[in-house]
Amino acid sequence: MRHLLLAAAALGTVATPAFAQDAAPADGTGFNGIYVGAAGGYDVQPNDVNARLSFDRNLDGRFGDVVSTAAGANAFSPGFCNGAARGATPAAGACRNDENGFAYYGRVGIDSQVGRIVVGAVVEFGKSEINDATSGFSTTPANYVLYREIDWEGSARGRVGYTPNDTTLFYGTFGAGYAKIDSDFTSTNTANAFAQSGDDKQFGFLGGGGIEQKLGRNFSVGLEYMYHQYRDDDFRVRVTRGTAPATNPFVLAPNTTGTDIRRTDTKFRWSSIRATAAFRF
Repeated sequence: MRHLLLAAAALGTVATPAFAQDAAPADGTGFNGIYVGAAGGYDVQPNDVNARLSFDRNLDGRFGDVVSTAAGANAFSPGFCNGAARGATPAAGACRNDENGFAYYGRVGIDSQVGRIVVGAVVEFGKSEINDATSGFSTTPANYVLYREIDWEGSARGRVGYTPNDTTLFYGTFGAGYAKIDSDFTSTNTANAFAQSGDDKQFGFLGGGGIEQKLGRNFSVGLEYMYHQYRDDDFRVRVTRGTAPATNPFVLAPNTTGTDIRRTDTKFRWSSIRATAAFRF
């Protein structure tokens, strides 16, 4: 994030002289200069009704295989659900819904006003408390749950807006994001062995807009909507034999090494509604 902050400051150093002639009124009621602030609100996920577990039965890197029993039946015929399994079978109450949650961020930005148009840049760092899970049920019976949450998120975005009166700003914002996505796996299967792997840091993008209202020369408050999306397809769980018999579906001959599991919903996405506050220097 240190490099992002330096980039924002550099942008302001270049932009401010260029727009000096058309800057906001001398009384300070416009949107010019560097600011620090915070954003906080509530994050909501879409309902990924088609989320499933996907299997690579022969470890060739291609998912979508069927895990079959020694009798040739689908070992995951009980099905899947887009949430965290409550028990070893769907009859135990299927799955808990994915959890929405609060979010909180700090930010540094810079704006330059030219007439009624405001352009700027902002860098932001914080955390969301949302979490997301996808589960499958085997005929054993057992459940298999892939879980993920946001440990932290940083972004660098551009901002373009319009002010009708030098105190109210309507704006849109878009840019790149970088997040640490913590993934985990649990199962009621105690016979097989499970090993987790994958990169937990992912690039993505954010976009949205909002309204900002100045309260005097230096303070402003606002309301903002933001959409976040990250590609999250690196996490894998490799299932090996453990103490299970050789006829176990995950290691059934001829592919006895094991089976990889991943989720089909490879995009981690959510929407934010949040309040903002800033101090302008």
